[in-house]
Amino acid sequence: MTRLWNEPADFADQMIDGFVAANERYVRRVPGGVVRSTTSPAGQVAVVVGGGSGHYPAFGGLVGPGLAHGAAMGNLFASPSTKQIHNVAKAADNGGGVFFSYGNYAGDVLNFDAAQERLRAEGIACETVTVTDDIVSATADEKRKRRGIAGDLTVFRIAAAAAETGADLAEVTRLARLANERTRSFGVAFTGCTLPGAEQPLFTVPEGRMAVGLGIHGEPGIDETDIPTADGLAELLVSRLLDEVPDGVELAGARVVPILNGLGSLKYEEMFVVYRRVAQLITDAGVEIVDPHVGEYCTSFDMAGTSLTLFWLAGAGEDSELAALWDTPVDTPAYRRGSVSPQQPRVAADSTATVAEAVEPGDEASQSVARTVLAAVRTMVDTIDTHVDELGRIDAIAGDGDHGIGMQRGSHAALAAATAAVDAGAGAGTTLAHAADAWSDKAGGTSGALWGVILNAVAGKLGDQGRPDAAAIATGVAAGSRGVTDYGKAEVGDKTLVDALVPFSSALTQAVDGGAGLTDAWRTAADAATRAAAATADLLPRMGRARTHGQNSVGTPDPGAISLALIVTAVGETLAAENSVKESADV
Repeated sequence: MTRLWNEPADFADQMIDGFVAANERYVRRVPGGVVRSTTSPAGQVAVVVGGGSGHYPAFGGLVGPGLAHGAAMGNLFASPSTKQIHNVAKAADNGGGVFFSYGNYAGDVLNFDAAQERLRAEGIACETVTVTDDIVSATADEKRKRRGIAGDLTVFRIAAAAAETGADLAEVTRLARLANERTRSFGVAFTGCTLPGAEQPLFTVPEGRMAVGLGIHGEPGIDETDIPTADGLAELLVSRLLDEVPDGVELAGARVVPILNGLGSLKYEEMFVVYRRVAQLITDAGVEIVDPHVGEYCTSFDMAGTSLTLFWLAGAGEDSELAALWDTPVDTPAYRRGSVSPQQPRVAADSTATVAEAVEPGDEASQSVARTVLAAVRTMVDTIDTHVDELGRIDAIAGDGDHGIGMQRGSHAALAAATAAVDAGAGAGTTLAHAADAWSDKAGGTSGALWGVILNAVAGKLGDQGRPDAAAIATGVAAGSRGVTDYGKAEVGDKTLVDALVPFSSALTQAVDGGAGLTDAWRTAADAATRAAAATADLLPRMGRARTHGQNSVGTPDPGAISLALIVTAVGETLAAENSVKESADV
C-alpha cells in the first residue's frame, strides 16, 4: 500500500517537483512535465514521451541525453492534458520537429493528437508512433488496438537514438514504427496497487494466486492461476512471447533484447531467479541474447508483479539497423547505457510562470448569468467531492480507478478559474470557457478532454452579451454532444460517457422544442441521463481502457456516464434554485 502523501489530488505535482529537485543535472520543470536541462543540437528532432504518473521511471526518468527530450506527465494513471503536452513539446523543440511516442490508451491518444494538431497549426512538424506491445490486450490481427506497457522503453530508445544520429522526422518515425513492430510484452501480478489516499487497492488477487495478462493501470488479466515456481513463471512468459514472433523473424539465429520488468513491489532478487530460467529458455530456442535488462522500467505504483518484453533486434543473418541504434549511449535519471559526453546546461527563462489571461467584461445581463454559471460549477465540485470515492471504486472495476480523483482535480480547477473570471467582470460565455479550459488541463485523461469539449461548446452559445434563452443552451449541449462523439469516436452502446450524454442532449432539445422552460427541460433530460447511465451496467465496453475488461465490467455502470448523470441532476437543482431567486426578485 501507499503510505506517504499530503493531499492526494496534489500528489502528482508534488512528486514531479521533488523529482526535478533531485535531478536538476538532467531535467527542468515546465508546465505539464519536464524537458532536458542540457542543450541539444539545433535542428535535432525532439522526442517527447509521456503518459500518466505512477509508472516511474516512465516517463520523466527517461529524459536526458540519448533518450527523450521531454516528458509530459499527467496525474496518477491519467493522460496529460492537451495543454500540458503542448507546453512540453514547445519547450523541447529544437527546430527539427517533434516526435511523440506513448502507450496506446484512449486518453493519451485524444490529448496527444490534439496537441499535435495545435503544434502543426503553429508550423511545428510532428509525427507520432503509439506503443502497442502488450500481446494480451488484443489479437495479432488487431495489433493497433493493443496497449503499451514496458515495451515503451524500446520504442523510445530507438526513436531517440535515431534523432541523435541526425535523422529527420520521417526517418525517426519509420525506425520507431519498426521498433514497435519488433516488440512484444506479457505480464502477471500478485497484488494490486493502491493510489494515494485510497482505502483499497485498484484490484485484488486472492492469496496464493496470480493474475495473468493484466494491464499497468490495474486492468484485470485474462486469467488467474496458482502462483507458480520462478521457473514455472519464466516458462509461461517465454512460451507466450515465443508463440508470437514478429513477422520476418526466424527464431534460429535471431537476436533479442529481453527486458524483465518489475511493476513496483517485486524484489530484484526474485526477478534474477526468474531471469535465470528466462535466459536458458531463450538460448535453448536458438536465439542470441543481447544486452539483457532486469529491473524497473515501467512500474504500476506499488503493484507486485512482473512483465517480460522481447525486443527483436534482428532475424538470422539480418544486418539490423535497430541493433546499431540500440548501442547509442544514454544518460538519464533512471536509465544509463554506455558513456555520454558531458553536456552543456541549457539557459532558459522561467517556464513555470503563467501569464494571467485578460478578460473582456460582459454586459450586465451576461454578468448576472455568469454568477449562475459559477453557482453551477460550484455544484459540480460539491457533487464530485461527495461521490469521489464511489466513482473511483466503480472505475477500478470498469476502468483504471482514477476517474474520481481526475474529476475532482478538474472540477476544482474549473471553480477557481470561473471564480477569477466572475471577479474580473466576465460574461457567462467567458466564465464557462475559462472553467472548461482549466478542467481539461488539470483533470487530464479522457474525461478531462471530453468535459473541456462539452463545457466549451455550451460556453460558445452563452456568449458575453445578454441573457441566453433555453434554446441556446440546448443548442450548446447538442454541440457538446457532437463534439464528444467526433473527438472521442465513441458511440451510444460503447459503455462510455456518451451513453448518458446523448440521451441527456436529445431529451433537453426535445423538451425545449416542446415549449418547456429551461428548468423543467433540464430536469427531464437529467432523468433520461440517469436512466441511461444506470443501463450501462449491462453493456460490454468497446472503447477506452475498459475495453480490455470485457465481461469483468458487466454488472458495473460506466463511471463517466454515472458522473455526468450525477452532475446534470445536481446542476438542475441549482438552476431551479437560481430561477426561484430571480422570480422572487422580479416580484
